[in-house]
Amino acid sequence: MARPAPTRSGHDKPARRRLRVFAFDPGVRAELDNLSISELTLDVLWEDELGEGPSGQYVEVIDYDPASKAFYAPVKLDDRYLLAQDGVAPAEGLPQFHQQMVYAVAMNTIDHFERALGRVAMWADRIVRDDEGRVIGRPQFVPRLRIYPHALREANAYYSPKKKALLFGYFPTPGRGPGQARGGIVFTCLSYDVVAHETTHALLDGLHPSFNEATNIDVHALHEGFADIVALFQRFAHPEILEHVIAKTRGDLEKQNMLGQLARQFGLALGMRSALRDALGHRDTRGQWVAHTPDEKKLQAAREPHERGGILLAAVFSAFLAIYKIRSADLFRIASNGTGVLTAGEIHPDLVRRLAREAASAADTVLTMCIRGLDYCPPVDVDFGTYLRGVVTADAEVYPQDDHHFRDAFIEAFRKWGIYPEGVRSMSDREVRYPRMDDELAPTTANMPTPAERQSIQQAVSRIFELEPPDEPPSPPAKGTRGRRRSPGQRASGTGLDALRLDWDLSADRKRAWRNIRHNAVIVHNWLTGPAMHHHLHVLGLTVSADAPRSVYRDEKGLPAIEVHSVRVARRRGPRDTLVTDIVVEVRQRRRAYFDPKVQARVDAGREHDREKKPDFRFRRGCTLIIDPDTQRVHYVIRTRGDVTDAAELERVRKFVTRGAAEVENAFYGPPAGADIDDEHFAVLHRHHAAVSEF
Repeated sequence: MARPAPTRSGHDKPARRRLRVFAFDPGVRAELDNLSISELTLDVLWEDELGEGPSGQYVEVIDYDPASKAFYAPVKLDDRYLLAQDGVAPAEGLPQFHQQMVYAVAMNTIDHFERALGRVAMWADRIVRDDEGRVIGRPQFVPRLRIYPHALREANAYYSPKKKALLFGYFPTPGRGPGQARGGIVFTCLSYDVVAHETTHALLDGLHPSFNEATNIDVHALHEGFADIVALFQRFAHPEILEHVIAKTRGDLEKQNMLGQLARQFGLALGMRSALRDALGHRDTRGQWVAHTPDEKKLQAAREPHERGGILLAAVFSAFLAIYKIRSADLFRIASNGTGVLTAGEIHPDLVRRLAREAASAADTVLTMCIRGLDYCPPVDVDFGTYLRGVVTADAEVYPQDDHHFRDAFIEAFRKWGIYPEGVRSMSDREVRYPRMDDELAPTTANMPTPAERQSIQQAVSRIFELEPPDEPPSPPAKGTRGRRRSPGQRASGTGLDALRLDWDLSADRKRAWRNIRHNAVIVHNWLTGPAMHHHLHVLGLTVSADAPRSVYRDEKGLPAIEVHSVRVARRRGPRDTLVTDIVVEVRQRRRAYFDPKVQARVDAGREHDREKKPDFRFRRGCTLIIDPDTQRVHYVIRTRGDVTDAAELERVRKFVTRGAAEVENAFYGPPAGADIDDEHFAVLHRHHAAVSEF
């Protein structure tokens, strides 16, 4: 049975706003063959109170140009004339269209995330720190991501975790590439791919803030590769683009085509032979296009985050191509009288439309799988292997029977590109998935308890729902927000499951949902630190031993502190329109870490006061718990390698940090101790990225 298309809710589709954008970038309009697909009209979520800018519930566009010291007049998308003509007409030289472009693409990207996860999106909290890095006050809710279309006069664009903003640059072009006149200007805010890429960075930061901390070579690469995946697969949602490309390639999407290229105008303007990145191939020294060939050695040799991220993108795109071939094989057989080889010439328009439909469905499934997998990753120290396990496990929860072999396609593609998860006995669907806590056949490993421990911890987990909720008044609904309804699994009154507030779905008020995260975190924290769980924390990769090194952060009782980062709801629509709901809990612990092992030993022993010696970096460990809100049982415990007291893991991270402290690939930590730390690691990554045209 075909997988159902994701929907925003079980009710009617929300009202939409139609806005025109460039389908790729302005350079496509100069190519006669591609002129018909140079523009798109996006359907984005309708916002009743959309202010000028535009400024809505999720984003606000502020068009200030620091280089010119000028504000550009903001666009008013609720103007009746603009509503009648689907917004401002695409124009390279019109700031109001630039504002519309970044708003529309950002909202479209947000919509993909929300439909995949079944809940409204959140931005990362604003954390205020003093000069020594200590947190001042409580985390602050960030209602809107700020977008600056003309923030930089340079060939760069990046997401700023510090400012909670997207900053786009513009720069003069030497006249390379189609549609580029010498002395003209390239605006990064007019590239669909660049805007979607940077918006994805912000969404991923809101979901996993610790994924910005490079504790291994894959962390920043995952950020870059995942942002490329989202940017690339969004374009498959537009039939006009698909049909155009499929007609030109005669249905063979492995050939060189625009669907696999990212930031084409940007790459050409920088002097490259093609797009900034290409999931399908590259141009060699002779200028000839050569398809990528899967090779495990390429991952081993790749060090730079964009280069490694490109391999992740290539692996996912390979999985998509395999799925597309499976879904379209019957169409090719019918069209070729059983030979599978089409006759020369253009293919029939009916076949083009059917192939486009299959490609769109396969791409939507792949993108949804990639986004959902984020909920099934450890909270810190993620790598490509653990991400693959998250994707496969999340999909298996919704579709236990992989009838179309989507998971097999992912696993095979990752294997061909040299991506192997640690600790799995074989690259099969069942082995790559994380083992369920209630699976009696699951092996006992370092990350999996014995059967007796599983039963005991399940009994302890049920206590979480018996705790009284914290003394906190309910938050009133915000004015002008969308209507809310009770979520599946949520009861009307009384104790038990109502201790957790689970009304975080696609109709929820975002600020109320943010408050509920904090409310739920208190309950889960009380459960984890209570006597019922004391003897089970080692199973979760946590410790509360008083004998832990003194560098481990302590609570008010002097025991290692447990931090509940997030308690969120994951809702996915499965076969026959069934709704699968889980509670995702992220738990972390911190430790002060130092480049010098001798200093580390003194602080660990308590011979040097913690506050007198500022840590060079923070070592974090923890786990992600997947809990069924109806049965009140833990389905998965997804741990990091080792706990916060693990000396070997600390040494591994220390070696990585000190080896790469001055390198771009480890820009999060910036220069060595004693120098100023650059908070804007995405800016450093993008500014110093020598564009990689081949893997």
